Amino acid sequence: MAAEIREEDRKQGNVRRPVLINKIEGCPDTINMAIIIPKEEGVISVSDDKTLRVWLKRDSGQYWPSICHTMPSEASSVYYSSETRRMFVGQDNGNITEFELTEDYNRLIHHRDFIAHQSRVTAVIFSVACEWVLSCGKDKYFMWHCSETGRRLGGYQANAMCLCLEFDEQSKSAFIGDYSGQISVIKVKENSFDHIVTLKGHAGSIRCLSWDAENQLLFSGSFDQSVIVWDIGGRKGTAFELQGHKEKIQGLSNAKNSHQLLSGADDCVLGIWDMQVKRVETPEWIESDVCQKCDSPFFWNFRKMWSDKKVGMRQHHCRRCGKALCHACCSKLSTIPLMGYEYEVRVCEECFEQITPEDKAPHATFHDLKHSVVHMNLDEARKILLTTGKDRVMKLWDMSSVLH
Repeated sequence: MAAEIREEDRKQGNVRRPVLINKIEGCPDTINMAIIIPKEEGVISVSDDKTLRVWLKRDSGQYWPSICHTMPSEASSVYYSSETRRMFVGQDNGNITEFELTEDYNRLIHHRDFIAHQSRVTAVIFSVACEWVLSCGKDKYFMWHCSETGRRLGGYQANAMCLCLEFDEQSKSAFIGDYSGQISVIKVKENSFDHIVTLKGHAGSIRCLSWDAENQLLFSGSFDQSVIVWDIGGRKGTAFELQGHKEKIQGLSNAKNSHQLLSGADDCVLGIWDMQVKRVETPEWIESDVCQKCDSPFFWNFRKMWSDKKVGMRQHHCRRCGKALCHACCSKLSTIPLMGYEYEVRVCEECFEQITPEDKAPHATFHDLKHSVVHMNLDEARKILLTTGKDRVMKLWDMSSVLH
């Protein structure tokens, strides 16, 4: 069926959209994470039924498990190093188990267990260059261990549960997204660390991070339905917002070769963002007790409401200039793609008149994946995207017409 879908799309002119090429079903519980095995027709998945599975494509075109290994606890995260064939599986009990995957993908060799956290491991990364196993968990800790000895090297306590992690090997910088909506930037050393900065911008928990090492950009996806692009290399504190989803963002993948960012969310939509566009930073919202245009009092300004004999108004903000305005003075709607607003948002009349048709040209496309995304993994070399859904189904997508 997958092959038929793909052929139909080709006959219709190779429309620029993801093409479903396969579905992987059969997992009885929530799939927490799944990754594509590089240079192989295979997928690794971990789930709440305590299983680690290695799925290989058979002659029939379907994927079947070559390995179904039961862990001591719910398998919550996984990292696979194709260079060393080493696999690290984070669990709900706080442990990380290291395996070696044999060349035929039919057997796991157990190496060691890292007693890393006191609760669920939400992310794990193995750095070959540094020989570190880095992880974060719901116990609010970011930890790193020596991959050769298993010895704990250090730890950092965040203010809230740590939900996602990225690591830059060159600068040895770790980025930890937490439940409070903050990102801690940590300079990791052998037995210590330096706290560089805490990035604040999201209004909800941060669920996913993606790191662009070449351009020194960090992408964060949040439960507040937005993606923020942080300019880490420029060190100017620049942050661009990308607004296109209607639900919590659960997955991000950076396609660095095509200069595009992929985002997946609970709204079953895949967003594809053009990152070559020179975007405009969103303004900070101004706080005021009165409308900055008509001077009408807002509903908490009792003194002016009494003196003017007026009912207080609700405060709104123009997304383009950031002014605090009443509904009447900020009733226009417009897209502002250069600021990341791909759907219509509230703007004031003055800004509405200044927005040209060219300014409204979209810089992102959105595609229906037909399942709510839990996790995403991109094999950019083969232009294949793997999405894991809340429906316990993994889908493989041909992205060749999109990542150009």
